[in-house]
Amino acid sequence: MVLGAGLLTTYLGLSLAADGVEQLWIGGMMSAYYLGLVVGSKLGHKLIGRVGHIRTFVASAGMVTASALGHALTDDLQVWLALRLLVGTGMMCQYMVLESWLNEQADTNQRGTVFASYMIVSYVGMVGGQTVLSFFPELGLQPLLLVGICYALCIVPIALTKRIHPAPLHPAPLKILPFWRQVPQSLTTVLMAGGISGSFYGLAPAFAAGSGLSTKEIAVFMSATIFAGLLAQWPMGKLSDRIPRSRLLRVNSALLGILVLTMAILPVKGPLLIGLTFCFGILAFTLYPLATALANQHIEPEERVALSATILLTFGIGATIGPLIASGLMQLLGNSMLYGYMSLACLILFIRLQRVNYNQKMAKRMLSQQHSSDYQVASGDLVSSPLAAALDPRVNEELVQQQMRDEVTGEATVEETSEVTTEQEAEPDPETETLVKTDETPSTKPE
Repeated sequence: MVLGAGLLTTYLGLSLAADGVEQLWIGGMMSAYYLGLVVGSKLGHKLIGRVGHIRTFVASAGMVTASALGHALTDDLQVWLALRLLVGTGMMCQYMVLESWLNEQADTNQRGTVFASYMIVSYVGMVGGQTVLSFFPELGLQPLLLVGICYALCIVPIALTKRIHPAPLHPAPLKILPFWRQVPQSLTTVLMAGGISGSFYGLAPAFAAGSGLSTKEIAVFMSATIFAGLLAQWPMGKLSDRIPRSRLLRVNSALLGILVLTMAILPVKGPLLIGLTFCFGILAFTLYPLATALANQHIEPEERVALSATILLTFGIGATIGPLIASGLMQLLGNSMLYGYMSLACLILFIRLQRVNYNQKMAKRMLSQQHSSDYQVASGDLVSSPLAAALDPRVNEELVQQQMRDEVTGEATVEETSEVTTEQEAEPDPETETLVKTDETPSTKPE
């Protein structure tokens, strides 16, 4: 299935570029595909809940096969846009069937291995789709026939399975605004990663063709980039367990921005271009998993289903808008603006990550200062308090009230104090005298 999808995407980009179609249409084709993915994310839940996983997969594969072969019947670009939308919708339904089924069948102690194998197979299929294209340098109808064959064959294992249907899917709730406030760095990265990935898959074949590469060299160019993304997944995952993921995202976006700016400015060709696009695959295709891991790090377990739905929607929006912007810039300013757009996206991403990280640090610092200011160092008894005098039985009560009300000032204070003292010495208070006689050494320890 993924082999057919990768072959179809690159084939359409090269065909349109060879026919001299404007870059905006090429970007629109990729945007229509990702818009179909967004639509399919909602439609797939309803289909699976109504007719089950197997029927949903078979029906979606049939629709995708017919849509892919429909490109051979007409050259109308508007029809092609509609066909790409249908392909994206059907592909998302197929992805949902496969992933939910794998999640249902895999045991807890095997789920990581199962989904790692799933991702490896997907990347191998993408690389295989680019490699197969090198056998069709003239870009005739044969690649489309091969795409149809791939989509038809992917039905066979599902249709013949003896496995029991997994539980029906339920629509995941979308909480876009709360998650944007809760994990802004992650969702910003997912949005920009969607724009960069969508632009690359849709417009990189046209960029390579405009740079003078042959069909075989374009296949190598695309395969090297996707293969680099595959190789980088495990090392980057290990690295993110040791280095803070927010810092790793900032470093990744900065390095990627410098790299794509170099590719936009310098006329690189040959082995140097392959080397640079290999590095591009390492940096660009690890943004999404890093952002997803960072988001799940700050989310409660019961919110992860809603978070996954929000992440997929955010990625789809970015991948829909990105190719349109990139193709418009390529049409206005030249072929190299594909990577010029990516450098601008990386700059925006880096600034946004820096700002959010700074605001979060300042908020934590203010919170820590506020907590520290709430605690006042004081003695553990009542010696420093004005109430200490009130608790001392040897002090006249009227004198304590005058001192606490601060009614006596200047010389009057001295005179009144001496008078009160004299009176106290001449006529002792009976209650005070009784207390003094009862306990010559009164305790200062409060009860």
